[in-house]
Amino acid sequence: MHEPSSDDLIQWVLDARRRTQALVADLDDVQLLGPRLAIVNPPLWEIGHVAWFQDKWVLRHAAGRPPLRDDGDALYDSAAIPHDDRWDLPLPSRAATLAYLQAACDAVVERLGRGPLSDEERYFVQLTVFHEDMHGEALAYTRQTLGYPTPSWMRLEDGSAADTGGLAGDARVGGGEYRVGANPDDGGFVFDNEKWAHPVRLRPFRIARAAVTQAEFARFVDAGGYQRSELWSPAGWTWRCAHDARHPVYWRRTEGTPTGWERRVFDRWIPLEPHRPMLHVNWYEADAFCRWAGRRLPTEAEWEVAASTLPGDARRRRYPWGDAAPTAERAQLGGLSAVAAPVAACAAGESGWGCRGMLGGAWEWCSDDFLPYPGFVADPYKEYSAPWFGTHKVLRGGCFVTQPRLLRNTWRNFYTPDRRDVWAGFRTCALDA
Repeated sequence: MHEPSSDDLIQWVLDARRRTQALVADLDDVQLLGPRLAIVNPPLWEIGHVAWFQDKWVLRHAAGRPPLRDDGDALYDSAAIPHDDRWDLPLPSRAATLAYLQAACDAVVERLGRGPLSDEERYFVQLTVFHEDMHGEALAYTRQTLGYPTPSWMRLEDGSAADTGGLAGDARVGGGEYRVGANPDDGGFVFDNEKWAHPVRLRPFRIARAAVTQAEFARFVDAGGYQRSELWSPAGWTWRCAHDARHPVYWRRTEGTPTGWERRVFDRWIPLEPHRPMLHVNWYEADAFCRWAGRRLPTEAEWEVAASTLPGDARRRRYPWGDAAPTAERAQLGGLSAVAAPVAACAAGESGWGCRGMLGGAWEWCSDDFLPYPGFVADPYKEYSAPWFGTHKVLRGGCFVTQPRLLRNTWRNFYTPDRRDVWAGFRTCALDA
């Protein structure tokens, strides 16, 4: 992958900022603060944090400029301000926060337009764009969590439209020694938790060609899966009982629909679409489904090998389909739709082993705890990975809202196993080799 030019970076900065602004443009002042919940931030705080992060790392750290706001660290430093305190801060008004966003953007674009960048400046511009992309996705699922309207640019399609059906069967992946993680000579930005490629030895395995669909998960629910303790890990059963979870979040039973269920998409209820990937399940729910189905979650290494390699070829690919950039034919990314495409869509994005939808659609839970790779060294943004090792589970692949520029086969996401607000699903592996 070639290094982005200054013009490329300008377009990335502007694009990320337009998305951030659009995500809050229609919210009133009450919605901008929102209720105090453990799984969301106040949107007003979150957009200020995005501006502060850009100010801190690009303008102050890399360019040596004074802060745009003297109180920025006291208001927006996520490593220093406890989550529950963010609703109680003396946050600037909507107008002042949007002005801060604009001032940070303008200053970075001005610097990018002035001539050659140092390696440090180039690194931190990319870091802050990708950080904003991640917060943009978080703001989108905050809108889902709180039942706010669908973002203005997202289409809410008829669930039966262009339904390409399911995609049954497994891909058989050969055993042997593979490399997992990013290579220093791959080119392009990588996060510290992807560093660096290291050998892993895998037994032959069979991995589902597609993610578990909503219809498949509905059969688990209808079979009493949430009431059978033997299907759940001890921690999972404790979670299920504590939350009285009887079915997936955002689902309700409805007569007259093909599956007997509806689900909430932002502020609207729609019939459950049978062949679209399961979304909004946490790791515990995914693990329980696997036990019910006589399957298991893939390991992180198995997932990456199935996504990045070809049978009989040691060379690894940047994306499941190869090294060419994502397109709509290869992967559903970027949040143009409010719903994930059917699991059999995007045939051009199939991996070398025959797996479909490994980038885009739904984030996919893996069995592993989120841990450092051998020789891990934290990058300058030390709070990105290291504080979460051992307490989070790994997800791979990106969802339909994730920005394409963020992703590659080595990209690692991570959440605690109880989180089901994220657009996360899973695919399964066979128990035998």
